[in-house]
Amino acid sequence: MENLTTKPYRILLYYKYVTIADYEAFAADHLAYCKELGVKGRILIAEEGINGTLSGTIEQTDAYIAHMRSNPLFADMVFKIDDADGHAFKKLFVRPKKELVTLRYDTPLDPNVISGKRLTPEQFYEQLQRDDVIVIDGRNDYEYDLGHFRNAIRPTVESFREFPEWIRKNLQDVKDKTILTYCTGGIRCEKLTGVLLNEGFTDVAQLDGGIATYGKDPKVQGRLFDGKMYVFDERISVRVNQTDEDVTVGKCHHCGSPTDHYINCADDLCHKQHLVCEDCLDTHEGYCSDECQTNDAAKVIVK
Repeated sequence: MENLTTKPYRILLYYKYVTIADYEAFAADHLAYCKELGVKGRILIAEEGINGTLSGTIEQTDAYIAHMRSNPLFADMVFKIDDADGHAFKKLFVRPKKELVTLRYDTPLDPNVISGKRLTPEQFYEQLQRDDVIVIDGRNDYEYDLGHFRNAIRPTVESFREFPEWIRKNLQDVKDKTILTYCTGGIRCEKLTGVLLNEGFTDVAQLDGGIATYGKDPKVQGRLFDGKMYVFDERISVRVNQTDEDVTVGKCHHCGSPTDHYINCADDLCHKQHLVCEDCLDTHEGYCSDECQTNDAAKVIVK
């Protein structure tokens, strides 16, 4: 695979819905392979497929891609690739799960059977400019707060499993509208569009490849995405809009000033992720609240 970058590491984001018969044994073997290869990251394996994001050197990631594509189950799996200066993860986790994205929907959904139409970045960009479409962010509320497509609906959900009930409560009067969905890499929308179709929506589409693909499209260049994209690794956020339209939409948890800096609360018993500006980071010393700061100080005194 040709390397066009001077950065020594890469980050891979990928998934595929495909039946893995003995997924627990596959997960154990895959963990052993990844340890031997030396990559780090988070890989989930279920009977319904694989969902992973990992980091490694160019040689390691090339070897990983070749290894996966040598398996007929993953021969056509798409890898989204970011260049990096070092590892984006501190550890390696390869875990078997019941579902790749925890939904616990009352009806089994196979994205290979039921899911929305797939739109290229260019098609999605064109659809975004229509006045008669409903755009739904298929991620959690804190991901939306850091960055989102312009005029997209903010989901009031803290976990993906809350989406079916949220849809029933908030979208019943727009079932006749065109519904567009998007998420980070596409995997959640595979299920979300299936839920929408199963709930009676008829014109449902998803951004193929998610925001990660949209931001790299040379024609679209991330237009109409405001803020940054939340990612589940040490980077926390990455830029999407590559034009001068790029704006900061995140607001400081403490003072409301514009910021795109996410941190974990310094209190080990809290670790709430929150947006914080530089001034408040200094003032509040990394804590999300006075209560956490006081609790942490009390624990030090007790020790």
